[in-house]
Amino acid sequence: MHSSDAQQKTVTVGLGERSYPIMIGRGVLGDIGSFLRQHPVGNRYCIVSDDTVAPLYANTLLDALAEQGIQADLITFPAGEANKHLQTVADLASQLARLRYDRSDALVALGGGVTGDIAGFLASMYMRGIPFVQVPTTLLAQVDSSVGGKTGVDLPEGKNLVGAFYQPRAVFIDPDVLSTLAREELLGGLAEVIKYGIIWDREFFEFLEQKREDILSLYDSALLPLLARCCEIKAQVVSMDEREGGLRRILNYGHTIGHAVEAASDFQLIHGLAISIGMRAAADLAVRGGHLSDNEASRIRSLLQAYSLPVSIPRDLDRNQIRKFLERDKKNVAGTIFFVLPTAIGKVFVTSEVRPADLDAVLADA
Repeated sequence: MHSSDAQQKTVTVGLGERSYPIMIGRGVLGDIGSFLRQHPVGNRYCIVSDDTVAPLYANTLLDALAEQGIQADLITFPAGEANKHLQTVADLASQLARLRYDRSDALVALGGGVTGDIAGFLASMYMRGIPFVQVPTTLLAQVDSSVGGKTGVDLPEGKNLVGAFYQPRAVFIDPDVLSTLAREELLGGLAEVIKYGIIWDREFFEFLEQKREDILSLYDSALLPLLARCCEIKAQVVSMDEREGGLRRILNYGHTIGHAVEAASDFQLIHGLAISIGMRAAADLAVRGGHLSDNEASRIRSLLQAYSLPVSIPRDLDRNQIRKFLERDKKNVAGTIFFVLPTAIGKVFVTSEVRPADLDAVLADA
């Protein structure tokens, strides 16, 4: 790492022997070769990326590895959630086999959340498990999906129904890559950023209220602390509950209704925007259930709107369809739908005690 660069920060995900570092800072992409030279994860590395991200960043990464004399290959798949399925994983596995990758080798997931989910799942299965590192290129993946070891793919019956908990050996977060991100994708990532303030850290929520312009302008003074804080919170939650037995479920704040809205839109609505709608809906449910004050709920709504995030379910989405997806959510237990509801900004709890009339009202009203 560039020791001269005070702007780099390392956050550790504490999982005993499987602990790993998250390296955050501008230019980290070019430093990956020297990190892997000093802390090798495999004999050689196969970069897994999609056909949107590979042309942007694969060469930088291949060069960084080549400079250190590290052998690497690149395999790609077509971009988009629609390709996050078992056939993609099978195709990529066949390519690894043809390139003669074995258990001493490793994968590098280069891309957004879909790539991380696919490459991580591929790593968990290929040769019964080979190591991998994450190089997330979207804000959403940097603050959320690249950390914590959730991997998997979708089935026609629902999202992420096939997968594994499989932790990376390291995560490299370079804010430079965010400059090529579509504005909608940046906003989608900010929804997950705001989530951390609501579920865990009221001060961070206030930071997001105060620094909005600096954050939207991607200024280092705001962006680097933001990335580090999100990773710290996620790392803390994951190290306390790796396999979602209890506490980790709070990371699903906004996701119960959000996922259903996303699915009902036939995935035309991007994940982060759907989660924003879900977070607002969950705050309303909390108000109706007597858990959250109107004032706190309106602060949540206002912050989402300040970041140009949607807070209402699009009118043209069928509410019955949304309900069906809610009932099929993989987080349900024995047919019961669980919701993460705030009691204040910075505190949430998990409950299945939501009155059907309240849910109907929130879905109708949203």
